[in-house]
Amino acid sequence: MGKKKYKKQLLNTLKSLENSEHYILESMTNLMLFGEMKKNNIEFKDGDTFSFKDSIFDYSEDKNIRKLAKLRKKMLVTMNKIVSKNKFKDKEIKFLS
Repeated sequence: MGKKKYKKQLLNTLKSLENSEHYILESMTNLMLFGEMKKNNIEFKDGDTFSFKDSIFDYSEDKNIRKLAKLRKKMLVTMNKIVSKNKFKDKEIKFLS
């Protein structure tokens, strides 16, 4: 495999990892919200917003959410290592921002 093909495959892999990371974050958020909303009888209306820190998942009562949070962190660390060890141009990894 040539250098350009290798680099292109590596970028495609990073894109897939980024998509997976986003899906995991979305799923953890939904799982946590459904559980907390049901448990505490919380209701949201259209247009309501909320914010939170990533660490909220580490302290969830739901062990599945904690496991997903751990996996997501490992994915982010791995992605950052791949980016730092390869000489990507900013425009090549723009999708990660």
